[in-house]
Amino acid sequence: MGNQQNTTNVHILDKEYMVACPENERDDLHRSAALLDSKMRAIRSSGKILGTERIAVMAALNIAHEFLQQHQSQTGSNDSAIRLATKIDDVLQTIS
Repeated sequence: MGNQQNTTNVHILDKEYMVACPENERDDLHRSAALLDSKMRAIRSSGKILGTERIAVMAALNIAHEFLQQHQSQTGSNDSAIRLATKIDDVLQTIS
């Protein structure tokens, strides 16, 4: 009993899944499942893709693509901030 893993149920595209999850990550898991469920339902309702497995793969690809775009935009913002800080430092050094 000492090493018992906590589990929780999530519902994705009309199916229930029991997932092992630490108590402190349960809310994140439920939000992730809700996001996946939403993406899968949107893909299914478009009628262009049939089959749960194909719908799941397309939803995963869409989520991964959105994640990468967001990560790249954040990285780009950080790079821009670093370049700006470097330019400011260069100007301040020429003034002093």
